[in-house]
Amino acid sequence: MNEAVVHVHRGGPLVALVGNPNCGKTALFNRLTGSQQKVANYAGVTVERKEGRFVTRRGTPLRLLDLPGVYSLNSRSPDEKVTVDVLYGQARGEKRPDLVVCVVDATRLRRNLRLVLAIKRLGLPCVVALNMADLAEADGLRIDIEALSQALGLPVVRTVAVEAEGADPLRLLLDDRTLWQTAPASADSAVNPHDPRGDHEAVADLLQGLGLDQEVPHLLSDRIDRVVLHPVIGPALLAVLLFLVFQAVFAWAEAPKAWIEAATVLAGEAIGPWLPAGWPRSLVIDGLIAGVGGVLAFLPQIVILFFFILVLEEWGYLPRAAFLLDRIMGSVGLSGRSFIPLLSSFACAIPGIMAARTISNPRDRLVTILIAPLMTCSARLPVYALLIGAFVPARLVGGWIELQGLVLFALYAAGILGAMAVAWVLKTFTARGQVRTLMMELPRYHWPQPRSIALGLWLRIRIFMQRVGGIILVLTLLLWFLASFPAPPAGATEPAIHYSLAGIIGRALAVLFEPVGFNWQICIALVPGLAAREVAVSALGTVYALSAHGEDTAQALAPLIARDWSLPTALSLLAWYVFAPMCLSTLATIRRETGGWRVPALTAGYLTALAYLASFATYRLALLFA
Repeated sequence: MNEAVVHVHRGGPLVALVGNPNCGKTALFNRLTGSQQKVANYAGVTVERKEGRFVTRRGTPLRLLDLPGVYSLNSRSPDEKVTVDVLYGQARGEKRPDLVVCVVDATRLRRNLRLVLAIKRLGLPCVVALNMADLAEADGLRIDIEALSQALGLPVVRTVAVEAEGADPLRLLLDDRTLWQTAPASADSAVNPHDPRGDHEAVADLLQGLGLDQEVPHLLSDRIDRVVLHPVIGPALLAVLLFLVFQAVFAWAEAPKAWIEAATVLAGEAIGPWLPAGWPRSLVIDGLIAGVGGVLAFLPQIVILFFFILVLEEWGYLPRAAFLLDRIMGSVGLSGRSFIPLLSSFACAIPGIMAARTISNPRDRLVTILIAPLMTCSARLPVYALLIGAFVPARLVGGWIELQGLVLFALYAAGILGAMAVAWVLKTFTARGQVRTLMMELPRYHWPQPRSIALGLWLRIRIFMQRVGGIILVLTLLLWFLASFPAPPAGATEPAIHYSLAGIIGRALAVLFEPVGFNWQICIALVPGLAAREVAVSALGTVYALSAHGEDTAQALAPLIARDWSLPTALSLLAWYVFAPMCLSTLATIRRETGGWRVPALTAGYLTALAYLASFATYRLALLFA
């Protein structure tokens, strides 16, 4: 056997989890690390780096690295290249793992074991986690763990990542220190990795020797797919599903949204008397509480949207949605592979743009990046919710359809149609008759695991709260300063904000935006909205809190704008945010993905032009028919 040197890293030895996509690798990572994990990017690329901390039962601290899923070590996309580079010790800022855990889907041994043989040849200490073993047994597969281990020449353990105790065999195995001291014995193994017939034939012989060479059909998944993937029923089900999701975003969020708004009012009333009059009270009440509270009120809607996305992902439906949409995507020059990045952009354009790295065709990847910002990200949801709540009555259409949810669905649909139109234009000038085929794996259906969904929601909430406590808080306070200074002159008749720096900037921009119906208050909110779209709500809250008379405050923002704005102005602003230029963080991500400022400049330019034209047309048509 070949001796392998164990490199001791800060925080403990490094264990890398490697496997095919949809093998349950991330579920196993979550089971082992729980909340002790952090997400960042690999040095020099925007591929997500997910690392966690794990302590074995003997008290040994380990660092766990969840590498992007791959089918082979012949990388074709940036995320696959990261996995290969880490395994070869060539990744910037990442040392070679001390141990590799090959996570194998027990129901798809033929394909998964080919990757195990390739990793085994690298000479790293290696173990196999036979995951989803319960599903294989339910299908009638009886896998002899000992015989498989002998055939591979590697330790093999049975795991069921979705069960509370399902990772215990792997936990016990990681306590065996002999694993860290030896590399796999390739030449002496029952499977010769240098067999000229290749890994495919080697795996076929291995499975035949174990009596596992007969494919077992996933009968339940196949029966469900006859309906879900039907050429007529399937797209109809997808449309109904998306429609119901957006209905729930409004209907379910109403009560918790009201609780947060009431808590914001109570906080202002409780803290106000303890603060000295003048700018200190204005800073806390009108700047901090009004601005940040205005954004927090829309957290329930964001959580509900993420909940449905996570459930669909856990269930195994998202790849099928990509399959259903492949023909539609093909009509505009893309393949169904663009669906997952675009769907991710509904949460935030940044992970959607990063997810485009899985697209091997460079042209398709670039087009997907260009249109990802047109998907309605969660940052726009607070703006939509504010305007819909202020101008669309809360009533039922047809006795069961929530009108506000219907309008929200229409806004999401407008963003999708806009993206498809842009992709079609780019196809006309760049595709040049390219023919694309879609080949992708459809994982079997399984019940979503509450623990995984709860962990995913908690991570999203934490990211949102960090934004509220970071960039949103800073920009809100900066806007309060601009809206409060300089003080109004003696004998002033207008609100103080009218004479401030923000008022001057807003009135200057109002000249440019007057054709689309925007007043100077809206123009002020657009400026910090470039840093983060949801800041527009807190900006409006701050502006109206400082410019209000009497008892009007930012906590009553919806009735205030309903009173002060016309319906054409509100519709124009909604149209603007359908195509609104992305936030600065998204521009920076596009620059990192494309290696320069040309594509970010092009994206910002065409989105600004689309937003202005859409707002102009909406405003003028609304005036005409009003």
